[in-house]
Amino acid sequence: MPKAATVPGASAATVAAPAPAATTRATQSIRVPLMRGRRLLVSTQVIASPETRLRYSIERLLGEGGYGQVYLARRLGQSDKVPETVCIKISPHIDGWLREAYFGQLLQDHARAIQVYDTFPLIRQDGHFLYCLAMEYASHGDLSAYLQRVSKPWAERVVRREIAGVLQVLDRLHRGEMLHRDLTPLNVFVCDNRKLKLGDFGIVRQQNDRRGITTRTLNPLMAPSDIVAATAPKWQGRDDVYQVGQLVGMLVKGDARARIKPTEVRSLDCTDHLKEIIHRCIGERRKRYESADELIEALCNPPAVLKAGVLKTLKGVHLTFTGILTRTRNEAREAARKAGAIIHSGPSTQTTVIVRGRPNPQQAAGRDGGIKLMEIKRLREEGHRITVLNETQFWRLAAPKR
Repeated sequence: MPKAATVPGASAATVAAPAPAATTRATQSIRVPLMRGRRLLVSTQVIASPETRLRYSIERLLGEGGYGQVYLARRLGQSDKVPETVCIKISPHIDGWLREAYFGQLLQDHARAIQVYDTFPLIRQDGHFLYCLAMEYASHGDLSAYLQRVSKPWAERVVRREIAGVLQVLDRLHRGEMLHRDLTPLNVFVCDNRKLKLGDFGIVRQQNDRRGITTRTLNPLMAPSDIVAATAPKWQGRDDVYQVGQLVGMLVKGDARARIKPTEVRSLDCTDHLKEIIHRCIGERRKRYESADELIEALCNPPAVLKAGVLKTLKGVHLTFTGILTRTRNEAREAARKAGAIIHSGPSTQTTVIVRGRPNPQQAAGRDGGIKLMEIKRLREEGHRITVLNETQFWRLAAPKR
């Protein structure tokens, strides 16, 4: 570890300041920063890194959260690696600092990760250590503040492109069996040309196996309800995906003040395909995309087409219905049973045939985005062979003319 530097004028660096709510909260108890309500640095103060020998002049406080405080700063002296304008992230807690420094190295030069240029400790005059990161400055701030300031929905093509970019960072974590757990609008940053970048890796954890990790620290605003309620025992890759789905919905709405509910998805101003993607991300946990790469593939590729198939008989098939039929559902079930079909209330791994009527206007995610249709698509992706029949085809097989 590099030698620690003494904070110049540390005794004067405790000017009272408003304390915004922490961005990360523990489920059992909230760890309050040692300097809550007090500034750790002051404007015009100069701090020096014993690691790079660079000095930084503090300009103003940008924000405060569970980790510590973030300041806008100007690099003094020459450097071909550190830009002139940076953020100084400072905290009295070494654990988050170590993780941020580690992931700064792991994601060095990744185009979609906020870069960490310098890491160093400081010693206050009272003997306490503070831990600093010199980081990339996002010119438009975090996504939450940006959307509140601009209050305008993003075009779908831009949403797909930018979220796929952020997911590249998450994919690198997932491939290393690591989970981010804090993919909130406060930790996604808007850089030049509205380019989104992921930052804040303070609560990333590595999982020992695919069963996930026990959750002790989370942001309740963006955590899945089953995690908050402890009905799901461990955080998994699909829970990171839930948070990304929330980000997609917020960008489409142009509003990050509240999470998107599954019942809101049908009214979002985007294509039915993107509605399906969002609904799958934030809907039933077991049906979500399991990792970042699965979600990238969905965002970057055209939707699966549910074309009507061909079937010679209903005898022995496992069948379910969806949509509005011209006859009652009971009539259709009875006819299918007489034709030898086994009827199911909804799709499952046993399903081999789905009979599709007219779309219900209240379907969760558009014309092809009913709950049952989305499940059929998911099962097909897993390799299950399921034939789609329209109603005309069904009645030809269930009640053939003599």
